[in-house]
Amino acid sequence: MIGGGLAGITAALDCSAAGARVTLVEVRRRLGGAAYSFERDGLQMDNGQHVFLRSCLAYRALLERLDSSRTVWVQPRLEIPVLKPGAKRVLLRRGALPAPLHLAGSLARYPYLSLRQRMSAARAALALARLDPAEAALDDVRFGDWLKDHGQGADAVAALWDLIALPTLNLRAAEASLALGAFVFANGLLSGADAGDIGFHSATLSQTIGEPAARELSRAGVQVRLGWRAERLERSAAGLHVHGRGGTSAGALGGQDGGEESDEDGGRGPSREGEVLDADAAIVAVGHTRAGALLEPLLGSSARRLDGLGSSPIVNLHVVYDRVVCDERFAAGVGTPVQYVFDRTAAGGAPSGGQYLAVSLSGAEREMKMSVDALRERYLPALSELFPRARDATVERFLATREHAATFRAAPGVSALRPGAETPVAGLVLAGAFTDTGWPATLEGAVLSGHAAAIQALAELGVEPGAGFTGAPAAPGPRLAGTGAQ
Repeated sequence: MIGGGLAGITAALDCSAAGARVTLVEVRRRLGGAAYSFERDGLQMDNGQHVFLRSCLAYRALLERLDSSRTVWVQPRLEIPVLKPGAKRVLLRRGALPAPLHLAGSLARYPYLSLRQRMSAARAALALARLDPAEAALDDVRFGDWLKDHGQGADAVAALWDLIALPTLNLRAAEASLALGAFVFANGLLSGADAGDIGFHSATLSQTIGEPAARELSRAGVQVRLGWRAERLERSAAGLHVHGRGGTSAGALGGQDGGEESDEDGGRGPSREGEVLDADAAIVAVGHTRAGALLEPLLGSSARRLDGLGSSPIVNLHVVYDRVVCDERFAAGVGTPVQYVFDRTAAGGAPSGGQYLAVSLSGAEREMKMSVDALRERYLPALSELFPRARDATVERFLATREHAATFRAAPGVSALRPGAETPVAGLVLAGAFTDTGWPATLEGAVLSGHAAAIQALAELGVEPGAGFTGAPAAPGPRLAGTGAQ
């Protein structure tokens, strides 16, 4: 049934475990959707630095299901090294007190805010904890406006609030929805003392998600069609027809191909004649920018509403030095264009003695328009300001990867535009991080959407989800088809 991203993988496994015969089609020649890796000049690179929180229970459960939990690690206690040019390293670290007091010690000592600003930030955090993210009116308010009304000036927002807003919402607080901002802080930092402990991928995303998913889907009996583009959906007498074409055949689940990709360059290779897949139900798990066009023939104007979700870009810089210049596994930047930097030397296979740093830039509309030379000119000096040893180091490689529609735009009004899994068309179900999961566009949101879509599809087929989530069915069940990242 479903596409090749986290939502599709999750839903396919759920439906297969419940007894459905599942076909998964994916336009790219790999699984993983928006979380993928590629090889460039012998270096293994992730398209982006995807982190998660201890509170991301659904994503962590999927990793267990894929037998890839060993390729990730979660901090024993939240620690964010914060670097500022010309200043000493600062550590934001949770203490032993229960939430929301677990961060009080770090906030009280945070040197990038004055004493008055720290006290004001503490009051704002307590007020934020009292908000109900599900209250519809909050989605009409800018998070930045709410912070301003609660005594948070531009300096405080840049030095503190954006450290969390940017990587989770893919927007600065000034532009983001208060509802989503409140959700992130409530669930990620204030719901429990350990909720915000950060999880990292020690291996590449392909090793953590794509390759293990291929093995598990094969074991579960899911038929996977890689390099297969879904082009049109239409109703049939018994369910739905999925029209498409592709260059590879069923079950090609071996290696993951490398290379920087966009949503439109999958499915390369010899083209086949058009093909039709018949299904009793279809789960569409493409990104929202593609989903609208694919769904419009069946859903009409409601499909066009997906355009209103907008998009927010992410740019990642990949910098290889000839020596070690940074002692941090990851760090946040304040007073610098560097937002977050990660040491990916081990996972990427950097040359012995060298170091591979990945710089993650969220809400990167400006950087999307910059050439690689312009990015190099701006960010190499910025990295040297944070890491003085970089001044004498040789930059052996500098690459940029860009995701122009990395996430939907988490701006005010977006919640009303996010669809649920159910559609007016019988058997047609939606999945993806853009659907109404309550979460912003995250790994957790994508997995939750896959579970919701599977439950909805199985319910429409009269199948009980909890009856057989242990493996492939003993006898052929209803057929489900899906479309992967397009």
